[in-house]
This record gives sequence, structure tokens and C-alpha cells, in this order.
Amino acid sequence: MEIVPYIPLPKRGFAPTAPLYEIINAAICKMKTGVQWEYLSPASLFGERVLSWQSVYHHYRKWCLDDTFLDCWTGILHSYGDIPDFSSVDLDDSHTLDMHGGEAVDYQGGNKRRATNALYLTERQLPLVMLEPVAENHNDLFEIEVRFEVVAATLEMADIKMDGLFVNADIGFDSRGFRTACVPKEINADICFNKHNGSIENRDEYFDQDPYDERY
Repeated sequence: MEIVPYIPLPKRGFAPTAPLYEIINAAICKMKTGVQWEYLSPASLFGERVLSWQSVYHHYRKWCLDDTFLDCWTGILHSYGDIPDFSSVDLDDSHTLDMHGGEAVDYQGGNKRRATNALYLTERQLPLVMLEPVAENHNDLFEIEVRFEVVAATLEMADIKMDGLFVNADIGFDSRGFRTACVPKEINADICFNKHNGSIENRDEYFDQDPYDERY
């Protein structure tokens, strides 16, 4: 029921014939179980009016394209903004194999299978922001300044302040461009030094090993 208030009713045409919460639960069931859309079991997910899996997919796809789920997520973050622990957050990429192809799928290096790469910001227990995936042939720093602006904009939509935020990131994010992008936002960038960027002993950037070791 947390999601229902953020679902817009259609401005034209007919309203859904099944309750919105049942359609949402059906979409969540598909995402949670990983079942293919055509094998979704609508009869067990709906009450009086049973929708086909095609109808569920229609609503789900529409809400994805019009940023309904983004509005929902930022709204929930705003409502429960006092629960996440913002004393230290973690930035990292998640690499996912995809053998069937897609819009953001490719090979990287010596990998035998294609994959996709998504950027995440999390606190100690919960994910906060996930960006749209990019193809695996791009490294962690691919358009990092632009992508990090999207992270910042998402938090701003949820009225979460970034100034003073302590962000942990691994050596894949050790770049002058990313560190520079954190400065105007007053973010403390706790990024592990990459030895390929010069002698670690001669670097004067800030790095705290303890919170870095506690990354989620």
C-alpha cells in the first residue's frame, strides 16, 4: 500500500479494472521470483477481477517509462528519511551476467559472457539509489561525473542533503574527476588509493581505512 499513492490514474481511457495494489503485487511477484511474464499466475494474485499477465506487464512497463517508480522511491525515502544511517554510505558497481542480450549488455576484457553494469549508492543496510545499467565494456569511471549527478539529483528529490556525506568507494573510483565532482557538494570522498595512479606514499588525499573496511 506504500506504492499505491504514487501511481497516477490514466488521464484518458478507462481506469484499471482491478485494484492498483493487486496489479502492483503481481508485478512485485514477478520481480521477486524471476519467473517469466508468461508464466505469472494471475489467478492466485487477483481477487474478483483477474487480469492477464499481458495486462500486468502493460501497467508495469508504463510505470517504468513515465518515472512512476522513481517518484515512488524518492517519496518513500523522503517519508522515512530518519531511518537510513547517513553517517557513512557506500558507492559501488554491480556486474550482472546477461546471456540473452539487451540494451546495455556487452563484453569486458577476457570475460566469456556479456554483462551489464549498474551503479549503486547504499547505506549500511539499505540501497538508496540505483542508476540505469550501462554495458559491461565500460569501466567504473564511465561518465562518472554525469552519473554521480544523477545520484545526487535522486537524493535531492527525496530531500536528503549531501553536504557532509561520507562516501566510501573502492579503487575503481579513484580518479581526479570523481574527487573533484564531490568537492562542490561538500562530500567527504573516502576512496581507496589505486597504485596505478601514482605512489600511495606521495598522495595527500583523505582516506580512512576503518569505514572503508565496513562497506556494505
